[in-house]
Amino acid sequence: MTAVEEKTRELGELIQSSEEMKKYKAAELRQNNDEEAAHLMREFNVARINLAKDMQNGKIERADAVKKNNEAFDALLEKSDIIREYVEAKKEFDTMIQRMNQMLNFYITGQDPNCTHDCSTCGGCG
Repeated sequence: MTAVEEKTRELGELIQSSEEMKKYKAAELRQNNDEEAAHLMREFNVARINLAKDMQNGKIERADAVKKNNEAFDALLEKSDIIREYVEAKKEFDTMIQRMNQMLNFYITGQDPNCTHDCSTCGGCG
């Protein structure tokens, strides 16, 4: 195994044991095992499919479909603490992964994805 492969394995193990991953997996398990949450998710997904069909058939504009979808999603989160906890945990996990991808990109390419090329907006290049 190369040094890069070994470090990648180590990183995978660290991600797997991270608090973000543990929280995300626990929330996912709670959501998957909750009948009410499953029912609410099925209803939400049917509504999304119907919105997509209505949009394809020209019955609703894309902006209106997006607005209705977002409103339905917000209502879903208000109805279920379990789903809300899952969504929040997934966002935290995804944010961690995104930050790591940005860091990897920086070290591979030398380019900071957050760089505005206006040094007055930060402390300058490291």
